[in-house]
Amino acid sequence: MISNEWLSILCCPETKQELVAADGALVEKLNQAIAKRELKNRAGEVVGNPIEGGLVRKDKKFLYPVRNDIPVMLLDEAVSLEGLL
Repeated sequence: MISNEWLSILCCPETKQELVAADGALVEKLNQAIAKRELKNRAGEVVGNPIEGGLVRKDKKFLYPVRNDIPVMLLDEAVSLEGLL
């Protein structure tokens, strides 16, 4: 999991907003959608692998996935949270 120290340093690469760790319920909801092949990233690609966590932008519009304890901070890899929160 991402430490609080890292969270205080990281920001959204697009808007520079703060990020917060996604709670377990949200990660589970996203992983259920991934299992059904219903979740797409900003690039429009179906997300194929489950995520172990995520970093949510302060405005709660996007989540950056965490895989292998590494936050994937690429704009195209972000997942829209519209309708999920």
